[in-house]
Amino acid sequence: MAARSQYEELTRQVSAVGVVKRAIARLLPAECPGGAAAVLALLDRHGDMRLSRLAELLAVDMSVTSRHVAHVVEQGWVERSPDPGDRRSRILRLTPAGREVLDDLKQRATDLLADRLREWPDDDVGQLVTLLTRLRASFGDVRAAQLQPRSSPAAVAGPGAAAAPADDAADGRAASGSTPGSAPEAHRQQRQQQKTKTTTHT
Repeated sequence: MAARSQYEELTRQVSAVGVVKRAIARLLPAECPGGAAAVLALLDRHGDMRLSRLAELLAVDMSVTSRHVAHVVEQGWVERSPDPGDRRSRILRLTPAGREVLDDLKQRATDLLADRLREWPDDDVGQLVTLLTRLRASFGDVRAAQLQPRSSPAAVAGPGAAAAPADDAADGRAASGSTPGSAPEAHRQQRQQQKTKTTTHT
């Protein structure tokens, strides 16, 4: 087992990966913000799904997911169709136009990495891919594991992860954040309300 100091350094380096994710996020066109990119990436990776499943994978609540979906539907990138198993539900499906947008996002991210790592030997790039794959496998599908149905799902997946082929994205998500409707923000508001009640009663 590696020394604790190595894990401490690994923690610092993994945290710094946010720089890469933010760089990828800046490549997103104005009409395709991070939430939209994440929706496209997840539908591409996991296939057709209900809104509730998408919310779990995005790790945000249904209202936030609905806004993201409304945007991509309006753009013609995703279509809703009746769910054969439940007429009250709709199935979300990536359209050909949505795939074109996602392919463009992936190409932008790939070009960026190819440019920044152009002086790396091929073996080093391959080793990086192998090690990052192992790192993700060691944690498993963290979002799916943590997101059992409850009132406030976990933090939002950011755009950079969605834009990159290997998000989770995203997938992200790019860097995760605390947005209205996300669990960290919801918990903060809940604690504040509890403090207010306590102060009022005393």
